[in-house]
Amino acid sequence: MEPGPREITTPFRPIPLDIPEGMKPNEFFNSTENLADLVNNNGLLVNPENLLLYRKALGHSNEFDASIIYNTSKVILDPLGRPVRRTQVPEHVRQVWNRMNGIIIEYMLEQSPDPADALILAGEASLDATWPLTAPGVPSIRMLHNHFMVFPMVELKKAPLADPANPNLTDGGQHSLFQAYMRDVYREFFTRALELRLLKPAADGDARLGLTGYPQGLPSWEIQGGVAALREVRFWREYDEILKGFLDFYRTFFSQVSTRNAPMPEGVHFPRHVEEVLLFNNDFLKTAKKVRDHCMHDARYAHAIRWQPAFKQLIYRNDAGQLIVTISQNSIGNAITELLGVVVNRQPDAEAYERREPALVEKLLEVRRRLVEADLGEGIATDYWPAG
Repeated sequence: MEPGPREITTPFRPIPLDIPEGMKPNEFFNSTENLADLVNNNGLLVNPENLLLYRKALGHSNEFDASIIYNTSKVILDPLGRPVRRTQVPEHVRQVWNRMNGIIIEYMLEQSPDPADALILAGEASLDATWPLTAPGVPSIRMLHNHFMVFPMVELKKAPLADPANPNLTDGGQHSLFQAYMRDVYREFFTRALELRLLKPAADGDARLGLTGYPQGLPSWEIQGGVAALREVRFWREYDEILKGFLDFYRTFFSQVSTRNAPMPEGVHFPRHVEEVLLFNNDFLKTAKKVRDHCMHDARYAHAIRWQPAFKQLIYRNDAGQLIVTISQNSIGNAITELLGVVVNRQPDAEAYERREPALVEKLLEVRRRLVEADLGEGIATDYWPAG
């Protein structure tokens, strides 16, 4: 079978919401008011840490698809003041979140133990306003949430090949600015700055899925110990270290793009390595100059840049059954699935969705039961399920 990105069609039940006059759909769907729909129609569990587990109404997969959002909408009214990445989440909240992540990932692996049968992934993407606010589809909700998804491999194999030039697939190695011009220094920075014990650098061939050929050229790490490592605090600390390293690299690079010979950004996590590996590297600084010069002469290009860090970080299972961590810069419109070469075409089709709904809800309620049992929240009642 020819490897390449796949485009699958996922039916969904249209959300019965009236958009107030004068608002764009993305403005309303990402509003505080719309969060009531997450709770009342799709909410599964909530806890005192303001973490909300919910069914994805506009989902990626009808096999298994859920999210946890750090719902700070009622405690932080200023959207620009809300945490949008793991490093900004309070320690006690992050501890609860990590335990929830581990239980849900373990359940997905338990339900689909053979990597030949299912693609399993979990991860998050930054949702801050790092894109020009006038662009369509820009998240205004500005709250961190993560995703948990399972795709049957039989459906992916039947799916047609996606257009590799699809802009939502250009985050990987062959199109990425980091990978095209700074691959060596990017990886050297991660290697020298991060002190990892449970995460071991993975070769491109081990990280890549045979069916899709993705991810492409991204730094990846194998989780030594597999799913058992997710029960260790050490793993989640190392997972955060990868994000901190990415943020340092991104901030340092775009500070040089913005201002020639800019000083080291304030508050970097690895200042010694920023100085030694990045700010004294000719490839790094030549690339910053290339981007800066392009911005000077191309208004469209300059407008399209995300000047602040935007990322996708995920855990997934490779073809050999190993759990892999990877991270990539995020671009507008990307779904986290596209990092693995899966393009999701959502189609409104209530009848088709409802045929899959009972089995999906059964799995979601079982996950909820395990989380409640672990004292990680209380169930929410909706028209589709009781509080439990």
